Amino acid sequence: MAKNLFDDFSPVSAKLWKQKIQFELKGADYNETLIWNSPEDIKVKPFYDKEDFTKKNNVSTKASQFKICQNIFVYDLEKSIEKGLDSIHRGAESLRFTIPEENVNITKLLDKLPLENISIYFHFTFISIDFVKKIDAIAKEKKATIYCLLDPIGQLAKDGNWYKTQEKNNFETIEKLLIETNSLSIISINSSLYQNAGANMVQQIAYSMAHANEYFNRVSTINHPIVFQISVGGNYFFEIAKLRAFRILFTHIAKEYNHNFDCHLLVTPTKRNKTIYDYNVNMLRTTTECMSAILGGADAIANLPYDALYHKDNEFGDRIARNQLLILKEESYFDKVDNPADGSYYIENLTNQLAEKALLLFKDIEANGGFLNQLNDGLIKRKIQESADSEQALFDSGKETLLGTNKYPNKNDKMKDELELFPFVKIKPRKTLITPIIEKRLAEKLEKERLLEE
Repeated sequence: MAKNLFDDFSPVSAKLWKQKIQFELKGADYNETLIWNSPEDIKVKPFYDKEDFTKKNNVSTKASQFKICQNIFVYDLEKSIEKGLDSIHRGAESLRFTIPEENVNITKLLDKLPLENISIYFHFTFISIDFVKKIDAIAKEKKATIYCLLDPIGQLAKDGNWYKTQEKNNFETIEKLLIETNSLSIISINSSLYQNAGANMVQQIAYSMAHANEYFNRVSTINHPIVFQISVGGNYFFEIAKLRAFRILFTHIAKEYNHNFDCHLLVTPTKRNKTIYDYNVNMLRTTTECMSAILGGADAIANLPYDALYHKDNEFGDRIARNQLLILKEESYFDKVDNPADGSYYIENLTNQLAEKALLLFKDIEANGGFLNQLNDGLIKRKIQESADSEQALFDSGKETLLGTNKYPNKNDKMKDELELFPFVKIKPRKTLITPIIEKRLAEKLEKERLLEE
């Protein structure tokens, strides 16, 4: 039998490691020099060992099964079908269609797609029982995997108003859909809104869980997986832990309602740290963010094109975004190992802390009227704004860095003539039930100033 080489070395305790580090610091304070505090109030140490591995998380993150998803906005039916087929031919394994209006011929759209091989997501800007029932009939006939991303609470949070419906309220519409359809996943949670608006990770998890809890409380038995649409940022290991914490908390909460389905995570890179200047750096950002999504256990990933902020949908940007995922999957072997983060002292510790802190915040929300009540009162928006302002202050002072924007900017970079889309917060005065939660990028103020100087 081969000798275990580790038997020749005595174990090294955390205390001995710390003593060695303090010696190398030559008098500098260990806590002040090497320990930093995250926006979630988690103290990050310079090393982790088995003493930090206090509880193994029973969370399944099947990295080998993640699907590459292509976003398609349906403005021209024929072109959308063509783009869908071309995307599948070039490596996409699922499609997310944004449907802007009810008169889209959904039967024709789905008829030419290989539904037996791919999964489909539908994002609506409206809610219609008849429209969803058409999709349900197709899903049943073709045994297709289709998710309708309906989220009335997310609509209220983002737009300030509910969906317009014939029924008394949006929950009544959802209730009818749950009763009258049986081949679709109906309910979705727009967690991306909280991340893109500046919420810290504990808030993102807790608000998403409280958001989901409102559906558990207000509609009948949910017989399909709930889809969480999540954005991931640039804090690599924290984002891996965040997705794992999502699954852990959802499982705990769902069990209370006898809901036995795991949540379904549809993940995309955040817009918050993306820039219009030195835009190629966006490719680096989205690559590491997609890596976090894979290792954290995303079921599907829709990458964000590097030029999505300022260019209309285009073949080149979509191809590059899709190829980033293909390289990670086919050439970097990210699909070969399930549960890749298991046993990492650092990630397991982060997962525990994020889950515990988010659970405390979730319980506080429920004890004080619930998520919808706090959303209507403006408390959720106010708390997110406080976190966003703190992060913005770090960026403005240079303590939080975006390369090419607030550090090492290329002064010769000109963008005024490249803007096909308006890349900043749009102000649209109108009557709303609540003040909506606004997504805003960190670099917006700086970029506006640079555009004026061109």
